[in-house]
Amino acid sequence: MSRIMVYHNLKALIKGIRACKTVADERALIQQESAAIRASFREEDTYARHNNIAKLLYIHMLGSPAHFGQIECLKLVASPRFADKRLGYLGIMLLLDENQEVLTLVTNSLKNDMNHSNMYVVGLGLCTFANIASEEMSRDLANEIEKLLGSSNTYIRKKAALCALRVIKKVPDLSDHFISKAKNLLTDRNHGVLLASITLVTEMCQIDENCLNEFRNAVPLLVRNLKALVTTGYSPEHDVAGITDPFLQVKVLRLLRLLGRGDARASETMNDILAQVATNTDGTKNVGNSILYETVLAVLEIEADSGLRVMAINILGKFLSNRDNNIRYVALNTLNKVVSMDTNAVQRHRNIILDCLRDGDISIRRRALELSYALINEQNVRILIRELLAFLEVADDEFKTGMTTQISLAAERFAPNKRWHIDTVLRTLKLAGNFVREEILSAFIRLVAHTPELQAYTASKLYTALQADISQESLTLAAVWVIGEYSEILLEGGIIDEDQPKHASDKDILDLLLSTLDSPYANHLTRQFVLGSITKMGSRHTTSAPQQERIVEVLAKYTTNPELELQQRAVEYASLFTLGDLKVGVLERMPPPELKATVMGVVSENKPVGSTRGGKDADLLGDDIASPTPQVNGQSTQNNQDLLAEIFGTSTPTSASTSPQPSLSPQPQKSSVQDILGLFDSSPNPASPAPAPGPGPSTSASAFTLPQTQTQTSSPSSRPPQQPAAPRLTSYTAYEKNELKITLTPQTSAARPGVVNIMARFQVSGSNTVSGLNFQAAVPKSQQLQMLPMSNPDVQPGATETQQMRVIAPPGSNVRLRLRISYTLAGQAVQDQVDFSGFPPGLTGTA
Repeated sequence: MSRIMVYHNLKALIKGIRACKTVADERALIQQESAAIRASFREEDTYARHNNIAKLLYIHMLGSPAHFGQIECLKLVASPRFADKRLGYLGIMLLLDENQEVLTLVTNSLKNDMNHSNMYVVGLGLCTFANIASEEMSRDLANEIEKLLGSSNTYIRKKAALCALRVIKKVPDLSDHFISKAKNLLTDRNHGVLLASITLVTEMCQIDENCLNEFRNAVPLLVRNLKALVTTGYSPEHDVAGITDPFLQVKVLRLLRLLGRGDARASETMNDILAQVATNTDGTKNVGNSILYETVLAVLEIEADSGLRVMAINILGKFLSNRDNNIRYVALNTLNKVVSMDTNAVQRHRNIILDCLRDGDISIRRRALELSYALINEQNVRILIRELLAFLEVADDEFKTGMTTQISLAAERFAPNKRWHIDTVLRTLKLAGNFVREEILSAFIRLVAHTPELQAYTASKLYTALQADISQESLTLAAVWVIGEYSEILLEGGIIDEDQPKHASDKDILDLLLSTLDSPYANHLTRQFVLGSITKMGSRHTTSAPQQERIVEVLAKYTTNPELELQQRAVEYASLFTLGDLKVGVLERMPPPELKATVMGVVSENKPVGSTRGGKDADLLGDDIASPTPQVNGQSTQNNQDLLAEIFGTSTPTSASTSPQPSLSPQPQKSSVQDILGLFDSSPNPASPAPAPGPGPSTSASAFTLPQTQTQTSSPSSRPPQQPAAPRLTSYTAYEKNELKITLTPQTSAARPGVVNIMARFQVSGSNTVSGLNFQAAVPKSQQLQMLPMSNPDVQPGATETQQMRVIAPPGSNVRLRLRISYTLAGQAVQDQVDFSGFPPGLTGTA
């Protein structure tokens, strides 16, 4: 006996389910009704099938199993009644997906209904196809879709266009079938058909480059359509908040952006209408803002003239004043992407960008911060750094590491003077000393070492800061190192204050250093620094005998420390105090380390510090080369996480390098063969003997050293043996213009395939001096380039200046360089760029 059907129709079932008091009652009712529906299906009751499928779809929407009704849906579709077909197709769309085998049974029904005389039945078939078509079904019915694109009925044409979109997404190879029909659809006057056809054309252009070229001829037509939408009066059928069909306007603008990208002619055609849309669209409502935003994206992506670009950036600037957080976020995000195109236009909105740093939304603060980094240049560095430091004081901890890095890098690149640079880093250390990267701290110490005129000032400031706050780790490390290195300056000159120097005794300084040693904030690194610092202080003539005895006692105490590193340092330092005068020589002030640029850490979404220019100026080697990593003083600037990989020769390549100014510390002259042999293999031998390893940054691996083996003590045995008779090296002329000649001499080693050491030589052929020579180089992204400083940026007649480079390339590849040279000759500034690929094949070995 079959189950009794309690609910005869959908309405009764809904009322029954809503009347359930508990979830368990509802579940029991659904199970009972599902069983009754199954029983009814077995009886093949044609009349009841319609009601049963309607109830089953409702049960499916409530989340209960309904898969057993799939075949019944197919039977409904085969019915001649429209109501049955509509419900059957709805059931198919809900209960089936493109991965189920049952779907193959639907193909024939769809084909029949697409050829039906009733346009609504055709519409049902098209709607179902657009939702569930698989790759196989798309191939089977592509011809039917193509035929329906030419229908005289706008209702069918619109739905057929959306089905064609489904086809080319599933089978991109079939896009050629729809090109001619899609062109015809673009001339349609019906907004619904036009919207669907533009969506179809946009997808075709994104999938296939050939389609892009085919539809570029349609740009004037699209421009006319857009102009009609912009200039038309009130149209009640298409009006949304006073704007005619904004959905169609956005679609047209998006397609114009695709068609104008990289095509000057198409871009010229659409310049006027884009300006008109940008000028006439009301930005007080969200609908207008969506059109303006799409217009901005189109202007920035096509080959638009500069005036139009400025207008687009000004629109983004207006967005920043909007009260809607989403609009402000979108504006900041877009400005971040375009700041390299036109930095000056973005600079006009600097104040409002800085205001966004105080926004309550953390996402807006993050984007405003990234944009602020990119806006820094020589002219505004004081203002922007002041604002960033003010924000650093109240910023969330997650921002601080990135901010301290970017502020320090900006100060390094754009500082107006050394005093301001030191003050900026000191302020950063005070505000967020626990969030400073190692290489930033090391760069600061290097800066102090190279600025003897400000060493007393810096040591005094650090002494005062350490007295006030010992909780900031990097501030403590910097202060301990500088005070230990320059303690005699503090003792002889006193603590430099705003008014007059204050006397400081060696006891005061030692008390301060030892207070950090026992501080609850001290860690193993701080204690290592302090031990080294007091050891250095004890070797100075300004330290009294009682304080030297205190230092010896402290070192003796740490010789039994359970921490091995501290114990070893204490034992070695204590033994130095038994060596008499030799101690003074070993612990004398460190010579200034080699001047290098800090690693240009790219923080937060790869936004580099400072303004950049787009186009070929920013990317030396064009589209086929990776974006150049900025280089200062011959050091590649790269992300910190890639640093160790770089040092061990496994990182992604550096694309561009900049020739630096010569190091401030004089280097002894060496033969060119020795230079090439020693390149990147050992540190340059300093003019004075290197001291024994001392505490401070030099004892730990520094992230911004050259990718080379740094040794703390240089000895004759540590250098590679000089070859008595080097093979004759071939020079290749890379540049010979305006009295300047540049030759490149490569040298390779069979033991290191893929590594090419290159000596660049600069000579003047005339009687004029070449001054301010700036030599830049870039390599393809599959290769890596490293450079050492140029011997002298001024090339005298008859003299030869040199610069060493190293290219790491995949074995078997050809070395290609793009060189940019700028210099002054006879009072005239010269800038030139050349491509060089004259090295012989096989230079990098065999693959």
